Amino acid sequence: MLRAAVIGMGSWGQALVESVQGKSTALKFTAGYTRTAAKAAEFCREQNIRQAASYEEILADRDIDAVLLATPNSMHSQQVVQAAAAGKHVFCEKPFTLNAAAARTAIAAARKANIVLGVGFNRRFHPSIVELRNRVKAGRLGVIASIIAELTATSAFYRPAESWRWSAEEEPAGAMAGIGVHLVDAMIDLVGPVRQVLCTSVKRAEGRGDDTTSLLLTFENGVTGLAFGSIAATRNFRLAVYGAKAFAEVLTPTMDTFRFLPAVEGKASHLAEVPQPETLEYRGVNTARLELEQFAQCVKEGRAFPTPLNEVLHGVCVFEAAVKSAATGLPVTVEKMDRS
Repeated sequence: MLRAAVIGMGSWGQALVESVQGKSTALKFTAGYTRTAAKAAEFCREQNIRQAASYEEILADRDIDAVLLATPNSMHSQQVVQAAAAGKHVFCEKPFTLNAAAARTAIAAARKANIVLGVGFNRRFHPSIVELRNRVKAGRLGVIASIIAELTATSAFYRPAESWRWSAEEEPAGAMAGIGVHLVDAMIDLVGPVRQVLCTSVKRAEGRGDDTTSLLLTFENGVTGLAFGSIAATRNFRLAVYGAKAFAEVLTPTMDTFRFLPAVEGKASHLAEVPQPETLEYRGVNTARLELEQFAQCVKEGRAFPTPLNEVLHGVCVFEAAVKSAATGLPVTVEKMDRS
């Protein structure tokens, strides 16, 4: 069983621990560190987690195999470098880093130390997304015309005033860091690297900054994409792919529903009866548990985490371009993805 330490025990750090603690035979959290130790004391007692006095103490502990980083975004790169130097495997929450230079530094350190580095794009592991990916990659949708992604939540109304997530330095371009990166990652996974991005970020709710973000993307293969994320709108999720042979989408806030609608063949669509869509339901899936157990399995087997690091890096490049576009109001060309 993988022995892990959680670094950062805010609401999401705690949710990650709770997804597996006492429920999984693949890993367990034995220790943790957070800057606000008093706030996490009760949680640590409930989860049987030893609270360390520093990140350095965690890294020096030979009984810890891996660290999970649920810390402020700007800290990720340096913390990955430190963990790699200590020989600890790393699972890092998204966004991986806030710029491409920091991402390259962290990835290089992980590769040099030969550790497993996983990044928390948990939605990749949901069976509905797996079904969508498999059908796109198998060519069942035909030529892809466009991809549309939506992810919303009302977290802007409930963040405490002291939360680091209000910082424009930690979460630039509104909902990009908290939500937009998930959408970008899904698009890269399904249709490939992005060539250009135009981003608009606005404030729609009472709060300390922008909360609603829209992206217009052009991919290297000519596919177009639309992405909409907001932390000031009722919770929802939709990922839709439009192809010449079929349309497919994943729906509901917890991605329970997969729909597949084949195209009408032999005549114009408006002249034919629309076929009934194929619908698959996957309920009660805990994607946090799936990704963490996959991470533990990768460590056990000595293989790379299934989300390719070149795609993670490209996602950071898109993120960086989106932030620049939001600030200037102009489309920004994205650095080409490393194919290695």
